[in-house]
Amino acid sequence: MKKTKAIFSGTDVEILERTHVNKGFLQVDKIELKHRLFAGGWSDIINRELLVRDEAVGVLLFDPTRDQIALVRQFRVGALEDDASPWLLELVAGMVDTNEELKEVARRETQEESNCEIIELTKICDYYGSPGVSNEKVTLFCAKIDASNTGGVHGLAEGHENIEVVVLSYNEAQDAVQSGVINNAMSIIALQWLALNKKSLLNAWD
Repeated sequence: MKKTKAIFSGTDVEILERTHVNKGFLQVDKIELKHRLFAGGWSDIINRELLVRDEAVGVLLFDPTRDQIALVRQFRVGALEDDASPWLLELVAGMVDTNEELKEVARRETQEESNCEIIELTKICDYYGSPGVSNEKVTLFCAKIDASNTGGVHGLAEGHENIEVVVLSYNEAQDAVQSGVINNAMSIIALQWLALNKKSLLNAWD
């Protein structure tokens, strides 16, 4: 593990100044800093803009009895220039409120976005989606559900959510990753994890 262990930590960064430059729907901070160098010493002063985000949770909804995956489709402004469509197939997902447990978020967002109840919940991983520009940390779960009556359009009106639930077979979902129909990191990571861990997951859920 020596090659993968970090030799620096947060104490090897000196923040000289940090200011909020935008506090609307998105918060952006301007940060002036310097950090230690691999060759020794310190870097020059660096200016960066940071997109500040709360932690997020994503949930892969899997019905092992029917071998089906439930995903959600909704409009995403970041995909406005996508040649196919800015309506993306994704996992159920949401932001973590203050003092809220991650598993509570997973259950709440699953209910709000898909109207499904979680039977079992297994953690997949934590990751940073775009650490070069944002501090957002994502925790992924795989949830056991009953997809027999899953479908429809859901979401909170006050959040301008208009979310279609799409149920695919396991193979159709994996094919959608291969073909690029599913083209967002959260969904790709979760579905590839399931491909690698499906047998052990089913054993754990028995």
